[in-house]
Amino acid sequence: MAKLEDDLLTIGAFAKRSRLSARALRIYDELGLLQPVKVDFQTGYRYYRPDQVERARLIGLMRRLEMPLENIAELLDLDGSVAAKSLASYWQEVEAGHRERRQLVRYLEKYLSQKGDKMFEVEARSVPEMRVMSIQRKVLVDSLPEFIQQATHSLIDQIEAGGGSVTGALFVVYHGEVNKDSDGPVEVCVPFAGSVEPIGEAAVREEPAHDELFTRITKAQVEFPMILDAYEAVHKRIAEIGRTPAGSPREVYFVDWDAVGPTDPACDIAWPVEN
Repeated sequence: MAKLEDDLLTIGAFAKRSRLSARALRIYDELGLLQPVKVDFQTGYRYYRPDQVERARLIGLMRRLEMPLENIAELLDLDGSVAAKSLASYWQEVEAGHRERRQLVRYLEKYLSQKGDKMFEVEARSVPEMRVMSIQRKVLVDSLPEFIQQATHSLIDQIEAGGGSVTGALFVVYHGEVNKDSDGPVEVCVPFAGSVEPIGEAAVREEPAHDELFTRITKAQVEFPMILDAYEAVHKRIAEIGRTPAGSPREVYFVDWDAVGPTDPACDIAWPVEN
């Protein structure tokens, strides 16, 4: 194996020993993840120490897990036991993502084969005008549960601190698609009575009276992607009866979330329609 007189390895020799390609080594150098100890500025050749092989192999192994390079950089700077815990935490997130994707595949298989779930009973109702305090934000799907929870607590706290009272069920309006690429926006709304001045992101507005079609689902059915079936059922029913959507779909949470079980009714999937 070729070496320099000062015991450094050429990039070719280092690539063979670390079992990484020269192309990968150049990328890791550019990102500051694995930098050569010497660069010949006339030829551009990179040289590495033999003791850098271990770091290179670790990078290669973690890339086989499809771990992002920025995660690898953070992990390699940690001490052994802390690094191990960080890796375990990362893999838990990966496995959770795999479970979600498996559920989504099953949903799409059922949808594409025209075997959509017929268990959702879609009804119509009239919703009166109401005053709401809301927080609206652009948010991707991974941050959605945390945003809804934080916004809910903030709104209720503001209403109660201002001497007002909550008068109806919390609802979440999806003004646009929310997934890993699309960020809504999403609006969390709490109906209230009283003279309360909003603080920070919060705003007060009038939710107009409207008709809507809705279906009631259990706490377990709120989980993605099962909730998509409920949205699809409402959307199909609107078309079947010749109505036209008017406004954005929403989820209406009419129970104390922590107090109900998986099979208990917990949420209405609702869609306003034109009169």
